[in-house]
Amino acid sequence: MNEPNLNVDAQELDKFAQLAHRWWDPNSEFKPLHDINPLRLDYVDQTAGLAGKKVLDVGCGGGILAESMAARGAQVTGIDLGEKALKVAKLHLLESGQKVDYRLIAVEELAKEQPHQYDIVTCMEMLEHVPDPASVVRACAELVKPGGHVFFSTLNRNPKSYLFAVIGAEYVLNLLPRGTHEYAKFIKPSELGGYCRAVGLGVAGITGMSYDPFGKTYSLGSDTSINYLIHCRQE
Repeated sequence: MNEPNLNVDAQELDKFAQLAHRWWDPNSEFKPLHDINPLRLDYVDQTAGLAGKKVLDVGCGGGILAESMAARGAQVTGIDLGEKALKVAKLHLLESGQKVDYRLIAVEELAKEQPHQYDIVTCMEMLEHVPDPASVVRACAELVKPGGHVFFSTLNRNPKSYLFAVIGAEYVLNLLPRGTHEYAKFIKPSELGGYCRAVGLGVAGITGMSYDPFGKTYSLGSDTSINYLIHCRQE
């Protein structure tokens, strides 16, 4: 799968492959994904309305967000380049009874195959794991229908995010396995906004996501200094 022309980091794929069997364990290394999923899900649903929509989840992993969007009445396709994660996602459908079409394909390839086919495209916590995030943004813009919605979430790049998202989350609080994130790949909102506007996506809103280490809870708000969600509309 790791062909030279694919926008993928083989080490990143391997890192998540080692943990794939634990995707759906809410107390595993993926606990933060389980904890933030309701926030993301509600944000997408309240902003774009999931019921009856054709939705693509890019970098779906084990399917936590994809499956929950299907449960809200969306027709969901989930794509990833991690074979083990997709196998886990497909197996979990047998337990949940939800319907998601999972495919092992790069987003750039799907954009050539299915241009302007989706009402909503989500790409959560993936951009900071690929060599060329702008390429992913371009493909998402090509996949969404005119007037459709695109949602990205990623990590801001500044000293505070390094302190909290890397040192705090991986070394102090042990919320994530060490080495999960590479600080140099974090993306400032201004940079991501530039990638979006360059391919015809208008930035409709940016929302921050914060973690309270004492209450051990996540919340959405105006603080975009660490994690943030960006909502775009196809112009």
